Amino acid sequence: MTSILIVTDAWHPQINGVVRSLERTAAELVDMGIRVEFLTPQAFRTLPCPTYPEIRLSLTHTGTVRRMIAGYDCDHLHIATEGPLGLMAASAARKDNRPFTTSYHTRFPEYVSARLPIPLSWSYSWLRRFHNAGVGCMVATRSLEDDLRARGFNNLMRWSRGVDETIFKPCSQSVLPADLPRPIFMNVGRVSVEKNIKAFLDLELPGTKVVVGGGPQLESLKRDYPDVHFTGPKVGEDLARHYASADVFVFPSLTDTFGNVLLEALACGVPVAAYPVMGPLDVIGDTGAGVLSDNLQEAALAALDVPRDHCRKMALNYTWAASAQQFLDNARQARDREAVAVAA
Repeated sequence: MTSILIVTDAWHPQINGVVRSLERTAAELVDMGIRVEFLTPQAFRTLPCPTYPEIRLSLTHTGTVRRMIAGYDCDHLHIATEGPLGLMAASAARKDNRPFTTSYHTRFPEYVSARLPIPLSWSYSWLRRFHNAGVGCMVATRSLEDDLRARGFNNLMRWSRGVDETIFKPCSQSVLPADLPRPIFMNVGRVSVEKNIKAFLDLELPGTKVVVGGGPQLESLKRDYPDVHFTGPKVGEDLARHYASADVFVFPSLTDTFGNVLLEALACGVPVAAYPVMGPLDVIGDTGAGVLSDNLQEAALAALDVPRDHCRKMALNYTWAASAQQFLDNARQARDREAVAVAA
């Protein structure tokens, strides 16, 4: 295999784990000698997604997407998202009998149910049909794999994540205002309802709560929690220095499938406090790099005693090179699986 086309609805200007994972995986694949192409909303006219204006919905049709996929002339097609572009790519691939893999990045049914009265069973039924149409569906953790298999998803493949330890690393000098009382309890990520940030902000904790990121809930949370320090979005080394300025990283999400931010915080030497749910259970588990509890306040306070050097050491077990190799092995396995099916 020498070339891969990745189709994704999630792309810049979004700043999230999906975009970062795809970019870093592609960069590692290129270093391995693989040609990687992307088909994203940047190739089309778009309109903003309601309530998520930074998410751009592609205005095109299956015929155009079909011709563009053929024009890339890649060995393997991977459809990363279930948005309009991903749906059209899957339809085009089926028309051309082109095998493809997918990946399951977000617990979409739970996200939808947080906003609309749509039963989870309906959303999962639709997603199951989409992902089972491919020859493989890549998932980040064992917990997610077990959950989806129980819901009838087939051909599941593991694709973990990594962290750039050269950017996300401990820093002795805080970038936060010096007058913020310590300890610093921090959350990083999209400021939106499905991230359950209010559960963090409602905790009774000493010191200061800090929220790093942007999103549709940012302004309302600023009004409701005037004592919280909101920094807005941060990227790159600036983001890493914000992580490193914290004493505990608090992750209140109940819907993430992995949580790249967990690895980023740990690589900066910051222990994690989280609920014992999918994502934290897989990344933190019994590693001792954080505290998981149904009582998030107790977890946050107990995490203050976790050695920072241990957090860093644990995060270094995750590399983007290993993640990209896993992705490539999955793509090759999917092609082999399809070849056997055709021969039969």
